[in-house]
Amino acid sequence: MFNYLVQRLGTIIPTIFFVSILIFSLQQLLPGDPALILAGEDQSEEVIRYLRQKLHLDEPLPVRYLYWLGGVLQGDLGDSLRIQQPVVDLILQKLPVTVQLAVMAMIIALVIGISAGIISAVTKDTVWDYIANVVALWGLSTPKFWLGIMFILFFSVWLGWLPASGYVSPFEDLWANLKAMIMPAFVLGNALAAALMRHTRSAMLQVLNADYVRTARAKGLNERIVVLKHALRNALIPIITLGALEFGTLLSGAVLTEQVFTIPGFGKLIVDAVFNRDYAVVQGVVMFTATVYITLNLLADLAYFLVNPRLRG
Repeated sequence: MFNYLVQRLGTIIPTIFFVSILIFSLQQLLPGDPALILAGEDQSEEVIRYLRQKLHLDEPLPVRYLYWLGGVLQGDLGDSLRIQQPVVDLILQKLPVTVQLAVMAMIIALVIGISAGIISAVTKDTVWDYIANVVALWGLSTPKFWLGIMFILFFSVWLGWLPASGYVSPFEDLWANLKAMIMPAFVLGNALAAALMRHTRSAMLQVLNADYVRTARAKGLNERIVVLKHALRNALIPIITLGALEFGTLLSGAVLTEQVFTIPGFGKLIVDAVFNRDYAVVQGVVMFTATVYITLNLLADLAYFLVNPRLRG
């Protein structure tokens, strides 16, 4: 286990390093001068000169990268040019909202996707199998923004059951929070549920034809025990990897969903930063997202290592 962890870290650390170079380099291609933006309407030569020295804009690009990397290694992602607030504080403010949205979306996707995948595999080539595959195809091909708008029209405008937009903290009103988050969570988890269904179905079909499953049936075990205890346990190995990776995708891919439902989360933070040319926030958020995604990849590999005895042998 330790050797496996060291091997994975040996590939992850250089990956994060090259990702940081890419993020910083691409950021320099964006139009606009941070010093002029910060100077505001005044834009006197003294103020601009001071800001350039403070932000190291008068230094060569490699030197500026080293200053930025040194701050990142110390947990300093810079300050927002627009609101003069540390980027780390902004991330800590917005991240819990997106994490809640991603967790709710993941729960919905796991419940729907795995259940539909099991039913589809057990009832292969029946009407239930065809229905599950059609629903999965619909989930994969439906755009999130369109589904979100349709949900708002149906559940908010026509029925009046749920709020069309906005966010309420669960510490203020848990019920209002769940009502505000259930629609965006379902929209975000819809495509993932379809992907999980397809992967679960494929894995279950392979496992259901294995010798140990036939042996369990030959012993007279109940079919539900055979499917859920013997078959599903081994079929979940690739699902664990997919789920861990997709959770990172949910965190970074909630931009459209948060925009449609006006949720003040992580995705909306980076969209606002791009429109306002708040380069420090864009850099910090992308770097943070990339690091989280790579870390989740590592955790997925470790989970796969733990549940698959063949890798430990």
